[in-house]
Amino acid sequence: MEKGRIIKIISNQYTIQLEDQSVIAKPRGKLRLDKAPVVGDFVQVEKVEDAYRIHSIEPRKNRLLRPAIANVDQALIVTSLKDPDFSVHLLNRLILLVSLAHVEPIIVITKQDLIEDIHLVQKDLEWYKKAGYTVLTTWPGSDDQELCQVIDGKVSVLCGQSGAGKSSLLNRLDPSFQLQTQAISKALGRGRHTTRFCELHRVANGLVADTPGFSSLDFSRMDLKDLDQCIKDFAPYLHQCRFNDCRHIHEPDCAIREALAQGKINPSMYEDYIQIVKGESQ
Repeated sequence: MEKGRIIKIISNQYTIQLEDQSVIAKPRGKLRLDKAPVVGDFVQVEKVEDAYRIHSIEPRKNRLLRPAIANVDQALIVTSLKDPDFSVHLLNRLILLVSLAHVEPIIVITKQDLIEDIHLVQKDLEWYKKAGYTVLTTWPGSDDQELCQVIDGKVSVLCGQSGAGKSSLLNRLDPSFQLQTQAISKALGRGRHTTRFCELHRVANGLVADTPGFSSLDFSRMDLKDLDQCIKDFAPYLHQCRFNDCRHIHEPDCAIREALAQGKINPSMYEDYIQIVKGESQ
């Protein structure tokens, strides 16, 4: 029995990276019914004659639904400043989504070269830096050393609006890297879901999922009871409210609201927190 990581799934064929080689394996019948393996899973693989099969799945530290991937360290939230335009509310909600899944958000700013006056956006970005979020900037021709250091040794997924520059970013980090999802989508035909496809590629000494990232900002199926604990802006003031179950909306002596009034918390992040907690649509 050997331990490996699933790095690609096409239909029911699983590519497993073992210590010294990659192999194609299929799961046991019982395993498929119990809990389907996803990309990123650590699995125990056994060789039966000339074929490999997945015997069991190791416990996961986290699991994302879209993309279907497990054991993720961080999400690179690729955020363009132009075409599409910068949106603090979209950025906030992506940060909250990945944080709820126990994945570290990394903010990656693209298309700064297309903005004439960046001062207003810089004011917004300062809130994220002040709260403790990693904020990186990349553009055509940038050396991206900081970004490479962030990716090094980690499992990363990409998320962000279509057109924000996710493909261009990865192709810049590794000129030999080509995203295959668009080609596969065209080959399958729009709207077909006969083939599951997700893959981890080695980029900058890390593993990066070549999926388009999160396809939905739906919080309705998520457990929001610990949402306040996922927000770095709130961290210094948590557990200082009068009530242990304070939701930071109308309760008296709320440390979060007091910090907000004192200009210590990103107002747009608080606004999105309130909308999500109240179940309001985006």
